[in-house]
Amino acid sequence: MTDLRGKTLAGTFFHAPVLGTLEVLEDALVEIDKAGRIATVIRSGDPRHEGARIAASMAGTLVTLPAGCYVIPGFVDLHIHAPQYPQLGKALHVPLEIWLRHTFPLEARYADAAFARKAYEMLVADLLANGTTTALYFATIHQEATRLLVDICLEKGQRALVGKVAMDNPQECPDFYRDASTEAGLQGTRSLIEYVRTHPANEGGLVHPVVTPRFVPSCTDAMLEGLGVIARECGCHVQTHCSESDWEHGYVLARHGVTDAECLDGFGLLTRQSILAHANLINADDMARIVTRGSGVAHCPLSNAYFSNAAFPLRAALAKGVRVGLGTDISGGPSASMLDACRMAVVTSRMLESGVDPALPPETRGRPSSRIDIRDAFHLATAAGGDALELPVGRFAPGCHFDAVLVDTTAPNGTIRLFEELDEPEDILAKIVYTASRANLAEIWVAGRRVAGAG
Repeated sequence: MTDLRGKTLAGTFFHAPVLGTLEVLEDALVEIDKAGRIATVIRSGDPRHEGARIAASMAGTLVTLPAGCYVIPGFVDLHIHAPQYPQLGKALHVPLEIWLRHTFPLEARYADAAFARKAYEMLVADLLANGTTTALYFATIHQEATRLLVDICLEKGQRALVGKVAMDNPQECPDFYRDASTEAGLQGTRSLIEYVRTHPANEGGLVHPVVTPRFVPSCTDAMLEGLGVIARECGCHVQTHCSESDWEHGYVLARHGVTDAECLDGFGLLTRQSILAHANLINADDMARIVTRGSGVAHCPLSNAYFSNAAFPLRAALAKGVRVGLGTDISGGPSASMLDACRMAVVTSRMLESGVDPALPPETRGRPSSRIDIRDAFHLATAAGGDALELPVGRFAPGCHFDAVLVDTTAPNGTIRLFEELDEPEDILAKIVYTASRANLAEIWVAGRRVAGAG
């Protein structure tokens, strides 16, 4: 299989368009138009099914999945620090404010375009091979390197949102790595937006620009105010960190007297297109504010275990109507796989519910009603991420982009073990999310075009 644009794909599809549910489309037909969007989805019991299958076969456009293969939506990663990929798996033993001392020198190296190209090409290729079809990227302060990341996403076919990082506060940013001035940071943001929107290879809107204040500590009030103006004028997405750790959360309280969410809102940076990374320490008022603005949260369970001092109250946030998706937080999270993010999201929720201090009695050890299951995690990594970004991805429905992953459960070097006499369809999906490895991801498509795969 290669390009599926203009084809009809026949097989079994899994998706979770609604939290808490899993839809299994067995022996379904998914017709993909020439632009790579889903035109129709015909279930096996639909009276049109047999006729549509015959018509596609006669037209030479029918593609049938091999035995043991299933299709899931491509993953939506809501939080990636693209320049930190060379640091993946390093310096995880220190707190966030110390870890940044390792990170800033690395990010400063992206003044070297050759270094940037090498790292970014590796990152985008690896993410696609891991099934991440939509990625929300923090880049660096550098214009040339950030434009290279845009170019590489377009070349390799990844749906992406890319932001030039803004950071001008001399009290929290090193001399060797910060915007030359507030105005330089704002102008750099405007320039990157213009570059993305006028890119000759981006006529289909595969890549989007993002207004990107690194976080409140790294930005002066003038920078935050200016970025809020840009976000309003351009209608761009916004990404930043929010109440990630005790240090960062406390810093904003001390400087502004309000929480991160209230502070960002005051600067016009909390919008329907805003994604707040982490948000572990948000309170009930913050949640209500985020819901009112329609903003989303990038839950990063793996990196939270290393740097955030607390577990994000995921189930409580969902119950209040907060839009939540998942992020790897490369490289604070030492994995480029959204499957690992799904697994850790479930584990974290279980530990939050049960509690972790054995010195406490069971009835006071945890936070009741906090757990999620693998269906919830799968939803967060796909449809919920698309919803948070207001992009038609993560579901198999007419009008959505056909961004998808072909999972081969029989791959020779794969790690999925199915037993036909034991495994129901929901069991198969659970085994895919819990046990699949890169070798099982045989084909990855973005807008119907094959962009990666083990096969």
